[in-house]
Amino acid sequence: MKKFFLSFVALVCASVAAFAQPKPAAAGSAAFDKAKITAYVKAMEGWSDNPQLMIKVTDPVASKYLPGFQEFNVVLVYMGEEVIQRNYLWRDGKIVQGMVSDINQHPFQQNIDKLKPEMSPSFGTPGAKAVITVFSDFECPYCKEEAKILRGQLMQEFGNDVRVYFKDYPITQIHPWSMPAAIAGRCVFRAEPAKFWNYHDWMFENQQGFTPQNLKDKVIEWAGTQGLDTLQLGRCMDNKSTESEVRKSMAEGRALGIDKTPMLFINGRRLDPQPWPGLQAALKFELDYQKTANNAGEKCCEVSIPGVLKK
Repeated sequence: MKKFFLSFVALVCASVAAFAQPKPAAAGSAAFDKAKITAYVKAMEGWSDNPQLMIKVTDPVASKYLPGFQEFNVVLVYMGEEVIQRNYLWRDGKIVQGMVSDINQHPFQQNIDKLKPEMSPSFGTPGAKAVITVFSDFECPYCKEEAKILRGQLMQEFGNDVRVYFKDYPITQIHPWSMPAAIAGRCVFRAEPAKFWNYHDWMFENQQGFTPQNLKDKVIEWAGTQGLDTLQLGRCMDNKSTESEVRKSMAEGRALGIDKTPMLFINGRRLDPQPWPGLQAALKFELDYQKTANNAGEKCCEVSIPGVLKK
């Protein structure tokens, strides 16, 4: 049986019990009206008309997490950046917003399902009980401070229990060289994955010395000290060969509702920028929870050999 932790916003108030025991839809139920939904959400959120603000409502689909409901997204686009808000719709017009949790799974399984670690830079212990995913921007000063914690105190205390994945989330409206830096980082990762973390640390350590004009020259100069193929790296940067990978990471962040950096997820639990004591406490809590729940973390070291018969 599922237990739902939801923030309810309804056209007509209804109890959880009413949702748990749905009645058949009445004949002639109103069709999904995007214009009506858009106007209602604008009124609910207090979003006034603004030529720089665009609101898009996606088509509804059957909900994976809330059987009997449909789900749709409200996409807020402001100055080129998107924030995605997931909504659940009942047959008679009731709208539910928020995280759906199942007591038989991790409380933040819905976020875990959206986080895709494949082909992302990582460090730490494979198979760790706590997976931290950080969405970061190389030009963001707060990201620089968080990076020091992740690369320093975190590994010193929890090195055997944690795996960290890095995701690009350049905020280009206020950080003019963040996108080229992200593209360059992915070029380095593509050329030699282990060198990405040297690049990561070097970028943040020298953050104040970069401009849109000198970024490429400085990256190429650094690459020469690392034994990387500078011609290949230069072509990758010029052609923006990895921009699609950066934008895929950004889309993943938007689907999780990210609107600032850095943003961390510990086994799916969203954590705003934290000084070390806050991150330390959150991580200890999750590791203690995993001792009994064992419902998150990273699966490791399972090898399937094709062609070998199993009894």
